[in-house]
Amino acid sequence: MNSTQTITIIAAIANNNALGKDNDLIWHLPADLIRFKKTTTGHHIIMGRNTFESIGKPLPNRTAVIITRNPDYKAEGCIVVNSFKKALEVAKNDATPFIIGGAQIYKQTIRLADKLDITEVHHSFDADVHFPEIDKNIWKETSRELFKADEKNKFGYSFVSYCRK
Repeated sequence: MNSTQTITIIAAIANNNALGKDNDLIWHLPADLIRFKKTTTGHHIIMGRNTFESIGKPLPNRTAVIITRNPDYKAEGCIVVNSFKKALEVAKNDATPFIIGGAQIYKQTIRLADKLDITEVHHSFDADVHFPEIDKNIWKETSRELFKADEKNKFGYSFVSYCRK
Protein backbone atom coordinates (compact mmCIF):
# COMPACT_ATOMS: atom_id res chain seq x y z
CA MET A 1 0.00 0.00 0.00
CA ASN A 2 1.04 3.59 -0.66
CA SER A 3 2.02 5.29 2.62
CA THR A 4 1.30 8.74 1.16
CA GLN A 5 -2.38 7.86 0.69
CA THR A 6 -5.20 8.18 3.17
CA ILE A 7 -7.59 5.37 2.25
CA THR A 8 -11.02 6.50 3.37
CA ILE A 9 -14.21 4.49 3.68
CA ILE A 10 -17.28 6.67 3.20
CA ALA A 11 -20.71 5.29 4.08
CA ALA A 12 -24.14 6.13 5.42
CA ILE A 13 -25.24 3.58 8.00
CA ALA A 14 -28.32 3.22 10.20
CA ASN A 15 -28.42 2.58 13.96
CA ASN A 16 -28.46 -1.18 13.26
CA ASN A 17 -25.55 -0.88 10.74
CA ALA A 18 -28.03 -1.20 7.85
CA LEU A 19 -26.69 -0.07 4.48
CA GLY A 20 -29.35 -1.07 1.99
CA LYS A 21 -31.89 -3.53 0.75
CA ASP A 22 -32.45 -5.06 -2.69
CA ASN A 23 -29.31 -3.31 -4.01
CA ASP A 24 -30.65 0.14 -3.14
CA LEU A 25 -30.50 2.73 -0.38
CA ILE A 26 -33.28 2.51 2.20
CA TRP A 27 -33.49 6.21 3.02
CA HIS A 28 -33.13 9.55 1.26
CA LEU A 29 -30.99 12.15 3.03
CA PRO A 30 -30.16 15.06 0.71
CA ALA A 31 -27.63 16.45 3.22
CA ASP A 32 -25.68 13.18 3.04
CA LEU A 33 -25.72 13.20 -0.77
CA ILE A 34 -24.41 16.78 -0.80
CA ARG A 35 -21.64 15.85 1.65
CA PHE A 36 -20.76 12.74 -0.37
CA LYS A 37 -20.45 14.76 -3.59
CA LYS A 38 -18.39 17.52 -1.95
CA THR A 39 -16.07 15.03 -0.22
CA THR A 40 -15.44 12.65 -3.13
CA THR A 41 -15.31 15.07 -6.09
CA GLY A 42 -11.89 15.01 -7.74
CA HIS A 43 -10.98 11.62 -6.27
CA HIS A 44 -11.02 7.94 -7.17
CA ILE A 45 -14.12 6.19 -5.83
CA ILE A 46 -13.65 2.45 -5.39
CA MET A 47 -16.74 0.25 -5.35
CA GLY A 48 -18.05 -3.20 -6.02
CA ARG A 49 -20.02 -4.04 -9.14
CA ASN A 50 -23.39 -4.13 -7.33
CA THR A 51 -22.82 -0.64 -5.93
CA PHE A 52 -21.93 0.66 -9.38
CA GLU A 53 -25.01 -0.95 -10.91
CA SER A 54 -27.24 0.56 -8.20
CA ILE A 55 -25.80 4.01 -9.05
CA GLY A 56 -26.21 3.24 -12.76
CA LYS A 57 -23.52 5.48 -14.22
CA PRO A 58 -20.11 6.98 -13.47
CA LEU A 59 -20.42 9.93 -11.08
CA PRO A 60 -19.22 13.24 -12.53
CA ASN A 61 -15.79 14.62 -11.66
CA ARG A 62 -14.63 11.37 -10.04
CA THR A 63 -12.70 8.37 -11.31
CA ALA A 64 -14.90 5.30 -10.86
CA VAL A 65 -13.00 2.10 -10.07
CA ILE A 66 -15.15 -1.04 -10.01
CA ILE A 67 -13.99 -4.26 -8.35
CA THR A 68 -15.52 -7.43 -9.78
CA ARG A 69 -14.60 -11.10 -10.11
CA ASN A 70 -16.09 -11.13 -13.61
CA PRO A 71 -13.13 -10.79 -16.03
CA ASP A 72 -15.45 -9.78 -18.90
CA TYR A 73 -17.27 -7.00 -17.04
CA LYS A 74 -17.18 -3.61 -18.78
CA ALA A 75 -18.61 -0.27 -17.72
CA GLU A 76 -18.24 2.74 -19.97
CA GLY A 77 -16.32 5.59 -18.35
CA CYS A 78 -15.04 3.38 -15.50
CA ILE A 79 -11.92 1.42 -14.68
CA VAL A 80 -12.67 -2.25 -13.94
CA VAL A 81 -10.29 -4.33 -11.79
CA ASN A 82 -10.47 -7.70 -10.05
CA SER A 83 -8.99 -6.86 -6.62
CA PHE A 84 -8.68 -4.10 -4.05
CA LYS A 85 -4.91 -4.20 -4.54
CA LYS A 86 -5.38 -3.42 -8.26
CA ALA A 87 -7.85 -0.65 -7.38
CA LEU A 88 -5.23 0.98 -5.17
CA GLU A 89 -2.63 0.66 -7.95
CA VAL A 90 -5.01 2.49 -10.30
CA ALA A 91 -5.52 5.20 -7.65
CA LYS A 92 -1.85 5.45 -6.66
CA ASN A 93 -1.60 9.17 -7.53
CA ASP A 94 -4.71 10.11 -5.55
CA ALA A 95 -3.86 11.18 -1.98
CA THR A 96 -7.37 10.27 -0.80
CA PRO A 97 -9.12 7.47 -2.66
CA PHE A 98 -12.58 6.70 -1.28
CA ILE A 99 -14.15 3.29 -0.80
CA ILE A 100 -17.87 3.78 -1.37
CA GLY A 101 -19.28 0.26 -0.97
CA GLY A 102 -20.96 -2.06 -0.91
CA ALA A 103 -21.08 -4.31 2.10
CA GLN A 104 -18.63 -6.94 0.77
CA ILE A 105 -16.09 -4.29 -0.23
CA TYR A 106 -16.43 -2.56 3.17
CA LYS A 107 -15.91 -5.88 4.95
CA GLN A 108 -12.79 -6.64 2.87
CA THR A 109 -11.23 -3.18 3.23
CA ILE A 110 -12.07 -1.92 6.74
CA ARG A 111 -8.90 -3.50 8.11
CA LEU A 112 -6.83 -1.63 5.49
CA ALA A 113 -8.48 1.81 5.65
CA ASP A 114 -6.93 4.79 7.42
CA LYS A 115 -10.10 6.78 7.96
CA LEU A 116 -13.87 6.28 8.17
CA ASP A 117 -16.18 9.06 7.02
CA ILE A 118 -19.60 7.95 8.29
CA THR A 119 -23.08 9.41 8.15
CA GLU A 120 -24.99 7.87 11.03
CA VAL A 121 -28.70 7.78 10.22
CA HIS A 122 -30.56 7.91 13.55
CA HIS A 123 -33.07 5.19 12.74
CA SER A 124 -33.08 1.41 12.34
CA PHE A 125 -34.17 -0.19 9.07
CA ASP A 126 -34.94 -3.61 7.65
CA ALA A 127 -31.92 -4.35 5.45
CA ASP A 128 -30.19 -7.17 3.64
CA VAL A 129 -26.70 -5.62 3.73
CA HIS A 130 -24.91 -4.16 6.74
CA PHE A 131 -21.76 -2.20 7.48
CA PRO A 132 -19.13 -4.07 9.53
CA GLU A 133 -18.98 -3.25 13.24
CA ILE A 134 -16.75 -0.23 13.97
CA ASP A 135 -14.35 -1.56 16.61
CA LYS A 136 -13.63 1.28 19.07
CA ASN A 137 -10.37 -0.48 20.01
CA ILE A 138 -9.14 0.18 16.46
CA TRP A 139 -10.98 3.39 15.52
CA LYS A 140 -10.88 6.75 17.33
CA GLU A 141 -13.71 9.23 16.73
CA THR A 142 -12.18 12.54 15.66
CA SER A 143 -15.25 14.64 14.86
CA ARG A 144 -19.04 14.54 15.10
CA GLU A 145 -21.71 16.91 13.81
CA LEU A 146 -25.30 16.22 14.92
CA PHE A 147 -28.33 17.26 12.82
CA LYS A 148 -32.03 16.95 13.55
CA ALA A 149 -34.56 15.76 10.99
CA ASP A 150 -36.01 18.63 8.94
CA GLU A 151 -38.27 19.22 5.94
CA LYS A 152 -35.62 17.88 3.53
CA ASN A 153 -34.08 15.13 5.69
CA LYS A 154 -36.67 12.79 7.20
CA PHE A 155 -34.31 11.32 9.80
CA GLY A 156 -31.85 12.83 12.25
CA TYR A 157 -28.23 12.11 11.36
CA SER A 158 -24.63 12.73 12.35
CA PHE A 159 -21.51 13.19 10.26
CA VAL A 160 -18.78 11.26 12.11
CA SER A 161 -15.10 10.84 11.27
CA TYR A 162 -12.81 8.17 12.67
CA CYS A 163 -9.10 7.59 12.27
CA ARG A 164 -7.19 4.42 12.92
CA LYS A 165 -5.57 4.45 16.38
